[in-house]
Amino acid sequence: MKTKLGWMKIGTMMLLACGVMLCANAQTMTGKDLAGSAGMSENHTTLLAALKAAGLADQATKAGPFTVFAPENSAFEALPAGTVETLLKPENKKMLSGILLYHVVQGSVMSSDLKDGQEIKTVNGGMLTVRMKDGKVMLEDAKGGMATVNTADIKATNGVVHSIDTVLMPSK
Repeated sequence: MKTKLGWMKIGTMMLLACGVMLCANAQTMTGKDLAGSAGMSENHTTLLAALKAAGLADQATKAGPFTVFAPENSAFEALPAGTVETLLKPENKKMLSGILLYHVVQGSVMSSDLKDGQEIKTVNGGMLTVRMKDGKVMLEDAKGGMATVNTADIKATNGVVHSIDTVLMPSK
């Protein structure tokens, strides 16, 4: 059984790679692991910067499978003014890691696997609730925030990524 730190490392790799897979052909297999795919998406540069600031970027070579709900740049931009800058400070590394790992779920979860009202446990131990509305997959976080999956089922060799429009926030 892996330790929490081990899950954090594996989860991080999923987050890193999500950006690249999104600029590849959506809903196809990238042919690369998450680490090999990192850095290629112009729509996930803030996420990648956050991973580096959290000290999670070097862990992007672990095996999966994992599912990542990857916030787009616009999701970070929608946070209250100064939030991203504050989270990127070295003294907030633990808080930032917790937020990032709240976007990672163990296993390969395709959008068709998600059902309305379903609760899914994240790598950081928090819960997300799946909501279905007008044929769209949405996720409700611990604080009642809602994220919509904009691009689903982007496959890597060690997991799957779903691009979302909101940064999910854990309860702590």
